[in-house]
Amino acid sequence: MTTQKVTPLSLSKQALIEYTRSWQGERFADGRPRVPDDILERMKRVTITQAWGVMRGEAYHHQYEGDWQCTHPRQVLVGRALTAAYMPRRPAIRRLMEKKGAENGCVGDQISWPIDRLVAGDVYVADMYRKINEGPIIGDNLATAIYANSGNGVVFDGSVRDLEGLEQMPDFTCFVRGWHPSYASPTIMLMGINCPIRIGQATVMPGDVVLGKREGVVFIPPHLAEQVVTTSEIIRLRDDFGKTRLREGTYKPGQIDTRWTDTIEQDFAQWLQDHSDELPVPPQTIQDYLQNRTW
Repeated sequence: MTTQKVTPLSLSKQALIEYTRSWQGERFADGRPRVPDDILERMKRVTITQAWGVMRGEAYHHQYEGDWQCTHPRQVLVGRALTAAYMPRRPAIRRLMEKKGAENGCVGDQISWPIDRLVAGDVYVADMYRKINEGPIIGDNLATAIYANSGNGVVFDGSVRDLEGLEQMPDFTCFVRGWHPSYASPTIMLMGINCPIRIGQATVMPGDVVLGKREGVVFIPPHLAEQVVTTSEIIRLRDDFGKTRLREGTYKPGQIDTRWTDTIEQDFAQWLQDHSDELPVPPQTIQDYLQNRTW
């Protein structure tokens, strides 16, 4: 495995830092943003709609993509994007890519190079230009290697093979366009690792937080990840409070299903304090909300 530039379209460390300058936190050795593990864990409870709403509010309008086939549709996929860009094969370019890969210590066929760079918490996100026939870049063998390195599944704008084998891997959640028994390698070439890619209508950068659920997949810029999870947690708290008060008969539906009055907001703040040890969100989230509320 190497952290050097593998292909002409891979971003150097300096370029990757430059193009993700909004992220001020920790990075991997190659410059890729490293959103903390605790944010990833909290992200699992965020809904697609909540994440989409926060990003739209920050003028990120092209971070969602739907219309997927999923190997494990009831599961959640969360992790940091390691991106790869594939294109239809041109023999001269592919030969150059293979030469450069060998010079940088890459082993085996090009489709294995991104897998060798995966680390725990990554999600392998590949632009395969929706190629189905002769489109699979993994089957159950390479999927095993992906899971061993990352502990995660994949998002492929293309296809996979060996579906029965993939379905038998209980935590390997794949979002793909389909499945096919063919093999992609002879017809494609790897043009970039950890470079900007397009997945359907979404732009994806290395280090984006991937959130995949039944509704689809969102790619969250690293600097918005904490805002997304915190917003989601506050929404859940308000929903829990509202439903509790409705069951108790304290308020009418028309009072809860609208902008709350100052009296209800004060009741909510007191409810948070009274139940701070019982709520399924970090205590700091509650304290931050109470300190930053504007009513």
